Amino acid sequence: MRKLFFANWKMYLGDDEAEALARSYAEGALSASVDVAVAPGFTALERVARVLAASKVALGAQDAFWKDEGAYTGEVAPKQLAALGVKHVIVGHSERRAMGETDEIVARKAAAVAADGMTPVVCVGELKEEREAGRQEEIVRAQLAAMMAALPSEAPFIVAYEPRWAIGTGTPCSPDDVAKMHACIRGIAGPDAAILYGGSVDPENFRPYLDLPDVGGLLVGGASARPDAVRAFFEAFAS
Repeated sequence: MRKLFFANWKMYLGDDEAEALARSYAEGALSASVDVAVAPGFTALERVARVLAASKVALGAQDAFWKDEGAYTGEVAPKQLAALGVKHVIVGHSERRAMGETDEIVARKAAAVAADGMTPVVCVGELKEEREAGRQEEIVRAQLAAMMAALPSEAPFIVAYEPRWAIGTGTPCSPDDVAKMHACIRGIAGPDAAILYGGSVDPENFRPYLDLPDVGGLLVGGASARPDAVRAFFEAFAS
């Protein structure tokens, strides 16, 4: 099975920049040895969707609410994303959890995304103090249990392991520790689940992670929004 390169552009790009970068992704994916998906900001989704419509790149979104309609000012409904052609939706990203999202909220979002025919990309991971206390597997197991209890048994999902202490720090988790955690996740999520790794991934350090047997791809943040890094990633994927 081909591995997945999932680009989370976060809040870095304006709509014009996002459209231009989407064209680079569409071109790079033609010869890439991995599948590719991108999650632009909400305001750029429609423009990026048009660019990617005839390409090999799947359209993703960075978040969704757990209801399809209602008096929820500022939220974005899963059905609104599905109508734009979104295939994957990130839920429970470490940056969202840091702002107060609980396992229950993440699980409700994952279920809502699945109900509208999209695949939730459910992020899990531990804080620095949790790892230092040896509780990393306990934390991740609890996060996964909440999500899996909320999803129908037949619903597809992707898990993204991102050690929360590594996000944006420039200090990625060691490949050995990633391998151990992905083996733990595999035991819970099942043999067919796609499990991505994310956490300060860039063109210089990604290969040892991507080559691990239980790593089904990468969730890449800031580096995925930089044109120079994108070129370097696709040069590596084409080799």
